[in-house]
Order: sequence, then structure tokens, then C-alpha cells
Amino acid sequence: MADGEENELSRRDVIRLGAAATLAASLGVDQPLAAQSSAAVAPAAASQTFFTPEELALVDELSELIIPTDDHSPGARAARVAAYIDSRLAEAWEEQDRTDWREGLKRIDQLSQESSGKPFMQSSADQRLAVLTGIARNEKEPRQPEELFFAKLKSRVVDAYYTSEIGIKQEMEYKGNSYLTEFVGTDVS
Repeated sequence: MADGEENELSRRDVIRLGAAATLAASLGVDQPLAAQSSAAVAPAAASQTFFTPEELALVDELSELIIPTDDHSPGARAARVAAYIDSRLAEAWEEQDRTDWREGLKRIDQLSQESSGKPFMQSSADQRLAVLTGIARNEKEPRQPEELFFAKLKSRVVDAYYTSEIGIKQEMEYKGNSYLTEFVGTDVS
């Protein structure tokens, strides 16, 4: 690739993102977390989930810590990021993808046990944040298994969130294609 080309999206990437956005936009926000994994796929394929309920809750919490709700827009939980990741892993071709996620989630629980004496989901908010901060510290050059997992987790969370209706319309304030009556640019004449 020539310099600058690695940042450009291929036609295939654009189609993939469009399909993901369509799926994410079709998901409602009114169901409880336990129903998210089955709501993310068609009712006939509801058995296509990957995470256990405990793992789904853990991914949901980690996602919300990465992209929390704020004054500007709802966070990853409202965008159903965990359910989206769950459905994608259920359809993954490579078993290694699923193995990496299971091992990564176990490692997060182990780190939480080591630091607070409790599993991640039973720890306080400050203890959870400390564990996440610890595994994110070498984000640019991950070496440890938990750091490598964090890079994968964050990438999936960001991808799922910013291809969801909440991420696109509320966070990024995308209005869609609309007619401009006037070009609001700089007059250089």
C-alpha cells in the first residue's frame, strides 16, 4: 500500500459497515440485558448466542466502562454493544476468536480476584475501573494477554457502538443525506 492508503476504507469495508449499521439500527433498546443476545439475531436463530449470561453481563459492563453514558448520548449499554458482540462471536468462523474472548474474560476476573479478592462483577465501581485501567495501560504496545485482549475488546466495542443507531445519530449527530439550500463554507473571493 502507498502512504495514506491504509486509512482509506475499501468498498467491501463500507458495505460491511453499512450492513452492521442496518443490523444495529434494527435493535430496540427496551429489552432487559438478559434478552439482548437473543434479540440481536432473528427469532428463528435465537439459539445462536455465544456468551453465557454471566459473560454477557461482564462484556456489557466492560463496554459501558469504555463508552459510558454521558450528557451528550447514551453509552454502550443502551446501544446493545454486548449483544452485538455476542451475536458476531456466535457466527465467527474461527474457533480461536471465541477462545480468545473466553480466556480474556477469565483473565479479567482473575485480575479482579488478585486486586480486590472478588470477581469483576462483584467488585465496586472503583475496583472495576482500576482493573480496566490496568489492562489498558499499554494500549499502544500490548504485550501481556490481558493487554492484547483489551485491544480486541475496545476495538469491538468502538466498532459496535459507532455502527449503532445511538452511536451514529446521537453521538456523532449524523443527520443523513439532506438538501442544503446554501453552502455554509468560507467565502474566499
